[in-house]
Order: sequence, then C-alpha cells, then structure tokens
Amino acid sequence: MENAVRDWRGRSYLPGPVPADRTRMFWLAWGAMAAISPLQYGYAALLAKEATGLTLLAVWIACQAAGALPALHLVRRGRLGVRTSLAAGAALSFAGLAAAALPPSTPGAFVGYALLGGLGAGLVYGVCGEVVSSWYPERPAARVGLITGAFGYGAVPLLVWAGIAPAATSTAFLVASVVALAVIGTAARHLRLPPALWWPADVDPRSHALDAARLRTTPEAARQFGPAQALRTRTLPALALILTCAGAVSVFDVIVIAGTGSWGALAVLVALNGASRSVAMRCSELYGRRRVLAAVLTALATGQVLLATALATTPPGAGPVPAGGPLLWFGAVAAGLGGGAFYPLLASLVREFFGVERAGEIHAVVYSAKALAGAGAAALALLALSTPVPALAVAAALAALPALAIPRLRIPGLPATIPL
Repeated sequence: MENAVRDWRGRSYLPGPVPADRTRMFWLAWGAMAAISPLQYGYAALLAKEATGLTLLAVWIACQAAGALPALHLVRRGRLGVRTSLAAGAALSFAGLAAAALPPSTPGAFVGYALLGGLGAGLVYGVCGEVVSSWYPERPAARVGLITGAFGYGAVPLLVWAGIAPAATSTAFLVASVVALAVIGTAARHLRLPPALWWPADVDPRSHALDAARLRTTPEAARQFGPAQALRTRTLPALALILTCAGAVSVFDVIVIAGTGSWGALAVLVALNGASRSVAMRCSELYGRRRVLAAVLTALATGQVLLATALATTPPGAGPVPAGGPLLWFGAVAAGLGGGAFYPLLASLVREFFGVERAGEIHAVVYSAKALAGAGAAALALLALSTPVPALAVAAALAALPALAIPRLRIPGLPATIPL
C-alpha cells in the first residue's frame, strides 16, 4: 500500500477519486430498501391479525435478521459478489411478496413469505448497508440512516392502497412484488464495493480523524475489534438486548394501531418510523449517540402509554378507537418517532465502540437479535388480542428499561477510571 495514509490512531486510508455514480448508487440502495419494506411493515399491518399471521411474521423477522450476517461475511471476503447477492435478494423478495398475497394458513405463504422472503430481505438489507457505508466512509452513519429510513416508510403506499381498497390487498402485494424485482434487480446491476481502505480524495482523512468537534460528540473506538473480540465484551450483549426490546415494541405498535382501524394513524406511524431515522442521526452528531438513543427510547415508551390510555378510554362496545381520537394520534407520533430511529443509532454505536474495520460484521451480530424481537412482538400481539392495555404496559416497560441503562454504556478498552 504505497499510497496509504495513516491517521494519529494508526488507521490506514487509500485516498482516491470519488466515482461519478456514487450518488446514483446511494439512491439505488435507497430504492432497494424501500422495495422490501412491505415485507415487514405491510405484512404486520395487513395480515398479522391472528395467530397464524403472527407466527409467519415472527419467522420472517428471524430469517431476515439471520440472513444479513452470512451475506456480509461472504461479501466482505469476496466469496459472494454484490451483484449476485442482490440478484438473489431480488428473486427471493419477489417470491416473498407474491406469497404474502396468499392466505397465511397455506404452506405457500410459510415457505414463500416467511422463509424465502425473510432471507431475501436480509440479503438486501445487509448488502445495501455495507455498500453505502463503504462509499461514504466520512459519514457512514448518516448515509446508512437515510437508506434504513426507506425500509421504514417504503410500505406507506401499500398501506394507503389497502386502506382505500381493503379488498385489493392481495393485488397490492402482487404489484409490490413486481416493483421489488425491478428495483432490486436494477440495484444489483450497478452497486459495487469500493477498493479496500478507500477514502474520498476531497476529504483529508488525517484532518477528519482529528476533528475535535466530531470527537466530542461521536468519539472513536479505543481500538479495532473483530467480531469474536466484541462478543467477549459486555457492551455487545447490551446493544443486542436494546435492539431486542425496542425491535419487539416497534413491530408490535404497527399491529396494534392496524387493529384500531385508523389507517391515517397507521400511515403516520410507519412514515415517522422511517423518517425519524435520518433526523435522529443528525441530532446524534450534535448531541451524541447515547443521549439521542435514550431520548428515542423514551419517546417509544411514551407512545405505549398514550396508546394504552387511548384504548382504555374507549367506551365499551364502541369498536375500534375512533380515527380522530387525539390520544391515538399522539401515541402514533411518539411511537413512530421512537420505533425506527434506534436501528441506525445502534449501528453507529457499533462503529463508535468497536471501530470501523469490522463494523458491518459486528453490527450484523447485534442485528441478529432482531430474531428474538420478532418472537417478542408476536407474543405481545397475542396478549393484545385479549388484553390490549396490559400488553401496551409491558411494551412501555420494554422500551423504558433500556433507556435507563444507556447512560452506563462505555467504550470497550478504555480504563474504568475514565468518566462516562
């Protein structure tokens, strides 16, 4: 590496020209993430209304979370190309969305949606995040936050369609399958990884590494950790536990609000679930990741309290909560603001705690905890079928307890005598 540049921590960079299609690659990754959104949020809102649908959703979430780690492992080592993995993700996502049009009780729905669709979404989610973070190494957290936001609000058009024409839900999923095949297939043709250690030549890596204002709010890791080393710390299990608790509540909220029949509040919830991610990342650059993450989880817990109050104050026999009920809408806003922003914040904390060299793989380990979150969301939804207010109370506790523990998170490798 004759042209390598080293910063004050010893990290190597290979500055090179910014390709003319970097922006186009970002938007293609954004589109691919939006295309797989109906697999999670669309299905949770429209079809996870009884035990069979909830089981399929839980299995899909487990497959999606588990599919990201091996894909990243193979892509980073050059054993699986970006084009091949995204082409497979396009075909599997197409099969998953097409199978979502089937009744949940059929074997085709289980195999096509839960298994194949979950693995396909995991491929797309993991590879798109890796490509974008690699092409924007100077601000990876902010850029990844933008594309994961698309994974949140990408289901809004399908939800609006289903709200206007409930009888056309199956058709909506079939149309979404064709769109996913086209968009992800196009992304597969153009997305690629940069050379190892690449850094944009128009940003001085040494000055960037010494930026005092940035280091004050987003400090760097004490050293570069590998996945096995990160697993031996107390921090990684703590991050996985936070994702498990918050992820379960996030999916559960979509199911609960869909059950009220208020499609407007549901659309607001899902839209904010995605849009809040980029806003939270911008705030975290100003005020620090941990502080913003605690605020996000507090908003999520507050949303559960507001939703529980809205359900508890519904007159007996009145049916679903009225669409104009202010507490329902306030609860949807609070839950939406907190229900998605924690994902990119946790991903950025992985970089902050364990370094950037293996951040994708370590984050995939943390993200695999989403499999437990899917089971938790299904359990909460089953409880809500008979006793929705207690289920929301449990959800509030699941969101609030990690928020109280976040201030104790510490960068691994620093002496315990250094103040938090």
